[in-house]
Amino acid sequence: MKERQTRLKTIRKLIKNNRIESQDALLSHLQAEGYEVTQATLSRDLKRLKVGKVSDGANGYVYTLPGEEEHPENEQIYVQDFLRGYVSIEWNGTIVVIKTFSGFANSVSNALDSLNMDEVLGTVAGDNCIFACLKQGVSGEDFMAALKERIPELDED
Repeated sequence: MKERQTRLKTIRKLIKNNRIESQDALLSHLQAEGYEVTQATLSRDLKRLKVGKVSDGANGYVYTLPGEEEHPENEQIYVQDFLRGYVSIEWNGTIVVIKTFSGFANSVSNALDSLNMDEVLGTVAGDNCIFACLKQGVSGEDFMAALKERIPELDED
């Protein structure tokens, strides 16, 4: 079950970040990510994710995820939650510490998790502090640059 969930997440990421025109192309991308799946399994995964094909306006059709047009609105809600609750951000190695106003750590942590940043492995929230663990090779500066891309209004105090 866990392998399927990680595979589905990888499929979403691949479709979002690449121009994929066929299941064969998607299978190749999945193999490059270390997944060995059959065409039948991939078909079931695409159905489960409600993936569709849309015209690219020129040469053919590409895979698309449902509700992509709604994503910016949902993301803006998470951005507002993050901005409303955080106080400061510091890091050391692959650990980022985000201090929040008292009682806001859960909503800020949920916002960070919901932004689905590739740089973040996961978060743990207390009452007024969040620990975010970064992926291997990602620095605090990399994290901040990616966060500022998502939240341009972010202050660096």
